[in-house]
Amino acid sequence: MKISRELKTGVVAVTVIALFIWGYNFMKGLNIFDGPIKTYYTEYSNVQGLNTASVVTINGVEVGKVVNINFNKDVDKRGNLIVEFSVENDFEFSKNSVAKIYSASLMGGKSLAIVPSYEGETAKPGDFLQGEIESDLFSSVTEKLNPLQAKVENVIKSADSLMTGLTDVLDVKSRQSLKASILELNGTVSNFKSASESINKMVKENDEKISKTLDNAEKMTANLSKLSDTLMNANIGATVKNIESTINSLNKVLAGLEAGDGSLGKLLKDEAMYNNLTNASKELEELLNEMKLHPKRFVHFSLFGKKEKAYNPEIKE
Repeated sequence: MKISRELKTGVVAVTVIALFIWGYNFMKGLNIFDGPIKTYYTEYSNVQGLNTASVVTINGVEVGKVVNINFNKDVDKRGNLIVEFSVENDFEFSKNSVAKIYSASLMGGKSLAIVPSYEGETAKPGDFLQGEIESDLFSSVTEKLNPLQAKVENVIKSADSLMTGLTDVLDVKSRQSLKASILELNGTVSNFKSASESINKMVKENDEKISKTLDNAEKMTANLSKLSDTLMNANIGATVKNIESTINSLNKVLAGLEAGDGSLGKLLKDEAMYNNLTNASKELEELLNEMKLHPKRFVHFSLFGKKEKAYNPEIKE
């Protein structure tokens, strides 16, 4: 049977069209020979470089590809991106699962991972999953370096302000004064060094005397220690008790005198006795004065028995 040229041309054209359709879908991540393909949707404000034909994984296993990325036509969500992705596996997960964009390599390629959840209603083709973006290494480093960069900038600004202030304060006169102060400080350090050398020299010259002084101090300490032991061994307790007893007795005597007990207490406290003693002392003094002035009135002595005359106080001897 002879095949006409037109038939051959038609077969080739159909084959080319079929290959084109298969290639186009394959480039989009769809394989028409795998049977029905389940597609799901998720939404992001930024897809971080995710594109069509990016790999879709579940627990690290490739299960599909990103089919399409379009802008959301809803006015309230203007600028958001709707990502359509396929799942060629029969693996089931719930609507609570998360579609997370992550870095597949250090070169910056992005992939889509489904973080499955098994709680709730099972997801069906056409359902929307919650979208998340995982920070890559460079993003994490950038996020951590941003606060540090701000702090460094503040430190630099503070240092700049400080240097400006120092420049304003340290004018020519201030710098000259500072230089003079530094020179004086150098002189002080030199004097201190000389004094230190003198002290070292004096210590070396009197090393023997210092050693003897320390030995004498050690002996004195030993003697004081022996004296302390002697005092500890002495019957100090009995001595202290005797002193306390004597003090108590003395306190009792003083208390008796204060209360007017005994002769001495009465003498101290009885005012009448004090007055009587005072009067008696005065009378005795007058009597002694009278005896000194007129001894004959009190002493009569006669070898011949002279008759005693009557005493007349008006007659003066």
